Amino acid sequence: MEYCFTPASPSSRPSTAALLHPQGFSSSYTRRSHSSALHLKVPSHQSKQFIQLTHTRDQHKGASRFVYSRPSKGTIIAKSGRQAWDFSRFFRTLYFFNGPPNPVEFIRSLIEKLASPTASEPSKEMKTSSIVLVTGATGGVGRRVVDILRKKGLPVRALVRNKEKARTMFGPDVDLIVADITKDDTLAPEYFKGVRRVINAVSVIVGPKEGDTPDRAKYSQGIKFFEPEIKGDSPEKVEYIGIQNLISAIKNSVGLQDGKLLFGFRGNLSGKLVWGALDDVVMGGVSESTFQVDPTGNEYGGPSGLFKGVVSTANNGGFTSIRTKNFSVPEDLSAYDGIELRLKGDGRRYKLILRTSADWDTVGYTASFDTVKEQWHTIKIPFSSLRPVFRARTAVDAPPFDPSNIISLQLMYSKFEYDGKLNPTFVEGPFQLPLSSIRAYINEPITPRFVHVSSAGVTRPDRPGLDLSKQPPAVRLNKELGFILTYKLKGEDLIRESGIPYAIIRPCALTEEPAGADLIFDQGDNITGKISREEVARICIAALESPHACGKTFEFPCFLSCFYFLPEYPFAEVSSTPIRSSFWIMVLSVYGRGLCCPISI
Repeated sequence: MEYCFTPASPSSRPSTAALLHPQGFSSSYTRRSHSSALHLKVPSHQSKQFIQLTHTRDQHKGASRFVYSRPSKGTIIAKSGRQAWDFSRFFRTLYFFNGPPNPVEFIRSLIEKLASPTASEPSKEMKTSSIVLVTGATGGVGRRVVDILRKKGLPVRALVRNKEKARTMFGPDVDLIVADITKDDTLAPEYFKGVRRVINAVSVIVGPKEGDTPDRAKYSQGIKFFEPEIKGDSPEKVEYIGIQNLISAIKNSVGLQDGKLLFGFRGNLSGKLVWGALDDVVMGGVSESTFQVDPTGNEYGGPSGLFKGVVSTANNGGFTSIRTKNFSVPEDLSAYDGIELRLKGDGRRYKLILRTSADWDTVGYTASFDTVKEQWHTIKIPFSSLRPVFRARTAVDAPPFDPSNIISLQLMYSKFEYDGKLNPTFVEGPFQLPLSSIRAYINEPITPRFVHVSSAGVTRPDRPGLDLSKQPPAVRLNKELGFILTYKLKGEDLIRESGIPYAIIRPCALTEEPAGADLIFDQGDNITGKISREEVARICIAALESPHACGKTFEFPCFLSCFYFLPEYPFAEVSSTPIRSSFWIMVLSVYGRGLCCPISI
């Protein structure tokens, strides 16, 4: 939204009321299931009732069109000079978004904002947190993950069930969440504020039938065999339902690999945004725009949005825009790096404006973007490129952009840039900008946001021809242990289907031995052996930093030591020879030939 203050004669200046700066009026549509009509509601120019913009199909030509059911005198023809100002459209714009204006509040806010300093110097960009959440933090792997992260100076939050035990283990400085992933009502949304990455080391508890020491010494040693049994919650509850609950709790915080769709069309359904026009009528101008839905307008013949109108510099105007109504719940896009638009350009420069305040006249965080004429293409706008703008001036004193509290979106076509500069592509007259989607995106290369510790052997139960006498106890006793491996595999599948960038770690038998031994490795879910918990913790942290680990499942048998991934050779043949930790080695994916990637521990 913009103001342009240009010297003018008293007769050509808009009234004080024209300086009001509302949000615009809204348009939305619904598709009727038993009709081919597509209705777009906009406020009537004649009354408080809505009129309809109806999509019809020409029976002779098979073409789609939108028909306004309103008087023709509402049409704006762009030309320079003075034109009659449509006060009724201005008032409807104000009323639709804000209700009846309060004159006292308007005068107060106008004085404050006109007195606010402006300059071309942009304010500092917001620094976002990147907390690593460790679940199962007091377990054998989890506590080592917490310790390593703290030594690295990374912000850590630990999810635990026993606060006293955790405080004794970590001291007073670790941020704790007391919750249980098997109980979704304990996973309050505020617990995950600021969390960007998760290492999940929660596992069903298995112990010797004969009992164990208070510190689980028999279980932890991982070498001598004891007849096992499940202690506490069942594998289904921990490994499947628990993972389901955890994914739901963290999804908004860590983000989705394909981004978060804010506006777009799936089949015949629209995105949830409600758009309205906000034009230079708010400053006495006569430009006019609208938002429509074209059922066959996108590049694949499906529906798209259409920002179109006529822009005029008459009455010192020169901009049109569409803006969403304020979201009832602010959008938290802090897990993402920017906004991506998929559109068909016309060779002109437009603006994207994001607002973090529900006020009707407020700073907009703005970026200009150029389009390519007659081509569908993707525009990516990093949050870091947004500048705080108020009435076409950079607002130096504006707070940093907060991607966790986005209230509304706006698209604008304007004669004005910022701080007195003009849009070099601006042309008066009609324009249109087809828009198929708006989504938040994560910068590439994408690294895992969810690292999950599972188990080797999860695909082996009931495998034909398998010699159970040569398999680990969990495979031999899968049924007796509540189908522990079956539910671990189901939990893995939930993670793969979640859309979250992930890496899955499948270690063999866990031991308390120190890190730094040799590795014998093989391809596929056939390995046996053991691995140090310290080593697994290091692998989990290293995976967080590797884009090559994203979307992959790794198995780590035998005495695994520090590992590195070789980027020059993305695939390699497999050897069962022990390899020293000082060499470049390959870690295998159970779902591919292999995977190599650069990671340092």
